[in-house]
Amino acid sequence: MKVNSVNEGLLIVISGPSGVGKGTVCSRLRQKMPELTYSISATTRAPREGEMDGVSYFFKTVPEFKKMIEEDQLIEWAQYVGNYYGTPRRFVENTLASGQDIVLEIEVQGAMQVKEKFPQGVFIFLVPPSFEELRQRIINRGTETEALLNKRLEAASDELNQIKNYNYVVINDEVDKACECIRAIVMAEHCRTDRLKLSDQNS
Repeated sequence: MKVNSVNEGLLIVISGPSGVGKGTVCSRLRQKMPELTYSISATTRAPREGEMDGVSYFFKTVPEFKKMIEEDQLIEWAQYVGNYYGTPRRFVENTLASGQDIVLEIEVQGAMQVKEKFPQGVFIFLVPPSFEELRQRIINRGTETEALLNKRLEAASDELNQIKNYNYVVINDEVDKACECIRAIVMAEHCRTDRLKLSDQNS
């Protein structure tokens, strides 16, 4: 008897409330797990310092983004605190079909849309050590007005109630520790019995 894994790659969705550190964790994960492919999201929000178009995000105007929605070019999209975010469809589907694992770093609204279309995905929810820590992280960005800060905190409170819809929860207290948890999750998912197929060694 011979054991083989299925050919399709894993769809790994990492999300959590705004300010939890999704970008920081995923950046470190790139270093620790270079074999993973990362999906680049499209967004209408303005670039932050150091972000590059086509690398950090595909930065779009609102009309450009709406055209992508109309043409069904996105597997998910959401409007969050006044901006649109979405995941281009073709790149994700081609990557999975090639057998490569792909990571989506997306907002909670979008993650729930992806779950409807890809229920076999691996859904990981990043949480802060505490709500006060989350508030401080958003303040430390230095990019939010008081009004926007309050909107993000209100949205984060609602998003934390979505934990039940995820497969795994990872506390982002220390970035390296969070990355190791995610690495362990990916390894375990590849060992699931429903991702293995048995065949006669002589066939």
